[in-house]
Amino acid sequence: MERILVVDDEKNYQVVLNALLSGEGYEVLTAGNGARALVLAAEEEPDLLLTDMRMPNMTGLELIQKLREKGSDCAVVVMTAYGTVENAVEAMKAGASDYVMKPFENQELLLTIKRTLKMRRLMAQNQLLREELDKGQGFSDIVGESAPMKELFKLVDKVAATKATVLINGESGTGKELIARAIHTRSPRKDEPFIPVNCMALTETLLESELFGHEKGAFTGAATRRKGRFELADTGTLFLDEIGEISPSLQVKLLRVLQERTFERVGGTQSLTVDVRIVAATNRDLTQAVSEGSFREDLFYRLNVVRLDLPPLRDRKEDLPALVAHFVSKYSREVGRSAPQVTAEAMQRIYDHNWPGNIRELENALERAVIMAGSEIKTADLPLDVLPAKGGGETALPRDMTINEAVEDLEKRMINRALAETAGVQAHAARELGITKSNLAYKMKKYGLS
Repeated sequence: MERILVVDDEKNYQVVLNALLSGEGYEVLTAGNGARALVLAAEEEPDLLLTDMRMPNMTGLELIQKLREKGSDCAVVVMTAYGTVENAVEAMKAGASDYVMKPFENQELLLTIKRTLKMRRLMAQNQLLREELDKGQGFSDIVGESAPMKELFKLVDKVAATKATVLINGESGTGKELIARAIHTRSPRKDEPFIPVNCMALTETLLESELFGHEKGAFTGAATRRKGRFELADTGTLFLDEIGEISPSLQVKLLRVLQERTFERVGGTQSLTVDVRIVAATNRDLTQAVSEGSFREDLFYRLNVVRLDLPPLRDRKEDLPALVAHFVSKYSREVGRSAPQVTAEAMQRIYDHNWPGNIRELENALERAVIMAGSEIKTADLPLDVLPAKGGGETALPRDMTINEAVEDLEKRMINRALAETAGVQAHAARELGITKSNLAYKMKKYGLS
């Protein structure tokens, strides 16, 4: 259900428009002034803003400008009285999609809204297509000429042509989603959806709804029926990242889908059938999880039809020159400059580092280096975690540092590294550090980290 925010200082217009638009199946929010509209737009993220032009304190034009300044991409239709068409034209220049003249016919307004929302959907679809194209086809985004990577590419080609479920195993930052996308784009399903889901990023309840969808009224806040990722991935590929983190109850439901290809939405009774290829990924040892009883053995065997093991970066250092060249070129293009040369000393530091965060850590380090460097990337341009500690120790500290200061310094280093290795996802970083997410948030605030 698409959401419309109506902004008008006249209460009777709010009531009439609410009734009209709700009757057409839209979810409607109302605001009597621009300030309230800005709050609702930030909290509710409407698909379309329907605003009057003439309002006290903040005009419709000013409201549109403030929304765009805050990064809102909602479509905008303005309502303007006869004689103020010039204002409507100004609103169009500021980012409005269309306008209607007051008083208007209901059908005229509804057609304008439908046309505007349709255009917004088309633009969103085009953006998704562009993003998918940017991600490349097959192996174009996967850099590697080492023996382990060549062997991996051969296996991907073999399994891509089949319908087999694939389990990708590898440390954080090794590029598991890139391999999953390569399997999809080299398969007969390449023209169908590729739908990724991070199983660790959501709570159990939210993940169940995300995977299977829900019926209207299934739980508090379920105002409409919503399709889940299994339905959206029908005839395509569903990528389940961090599969080792799902709860026992969800493991049972996932096992049933893998066995029978049927499921029900949350709160529903109708069985739905899908044709979905599953590619799962984990950085855990699932065989150990099975022996410990935290992961179902039958589900493991269903997922582990074909297993692909991604080598960590420390085991494929012969790929470092190509990877460095790739990322330096990529981020130089992004900042609009010629690619700096990497000095021999900096390259040696890169070779010497163990890269516990793998490709992700290397990419983050080189992005920073490109920004900081002049015509050359020197050792000083690399993040501190890549530099050897002075005096030869891994965590050399000044002699005049107290124990408390040393502990804080080490905590900051570990937090920064964990965040770099997990692309800033605090839940993942907290797990790697062995602390709660709330404790991590407290420490980040304490040390001024972001």
